[in-house]
Amino acid sequence: MSVPNDVLEFLRGYPRGANDTSLSANLGFYKNTERCQPDELLIDELHERWLGDYSKLERKHGFIQWLFPIREHGMNYESQPLQPHEIAGIKEDTTSMKRLLTSYRLMLDFYGMQLVSEETGLVDRSLPPRNFTPRYENLVYSSHNYLRISRILKCLSEFGYERLNAGFLLHVLCEQSESKQLNVSRLCVSMDRWWANCIRNEEEREWIAGMIAKVRGGEPDFVFTRDMYKEALLRRQSTGSFRDE
Repeated sequence: MSVPNDVLEFLRGYPRGANDTSLSANLGFYKNTERCQPDELLIDELHERWLGDYSKLERKHGFIQWLFPIREHGMNYESQPLQPHEIAGIKEDTTSMKRLLTSYRLMLDFYGMQLVSEETGLVDRSLPPRNFTPRYENLVYSSHNYLRISRILKCLSEFGYERLNAGFLLHVLCEQSESKQLNVSRLCVSMDRWWANCIRNEEEREWIAGMIAKVRGGEPDFVFTRDMYKEALLRRQSTGSFRDE
């Protein structure tokens, strides 16, 4: 499949992007000093009040540009594109970086998942009292979330959390292959064209694309199991590569 233009811009590091130092709304939001619009919440307030409020997270649309800013215009014109100086400012602040992980955990919970390991990116289904089944069903049928996931993955990459992208993608692939969950055509198209390409590390992007190709039918009877998923993440953590040569 061809790589969409917005993903190509991301992979190239937005070569035409400028750095407007007069814009700092994203930095202020992640410092917990500026409120997101139109919801008028500080980031700590949003994390606390909206976790588990699935109806609100599904219905509201403006918050995602604030939780996961990227160097592109979004549908919320009360937000701003992420500026390079904001990336540096957020990365320099340990608390802000922890808030980004909290944002990721909030959305994983909305999708019926949980982050098991920040170090490897390992993801699993939500555990009781959370019920992953209705959340998976919502993700299958509520396709506007596919755009949100592309934004989340781009944002994580910008801030050095790209290992989380691989953890998310390979979890979804395992669910599709081993458990036949999240395995509908329109989700697979978004995953194969957009999500799987939101990784700037070329070797990792190619390895994940290869696993996806095998699951999609490139190798008859191939199953990407949970054990294979865990082993791949541990291998990457210990050797720096998914490849097992």
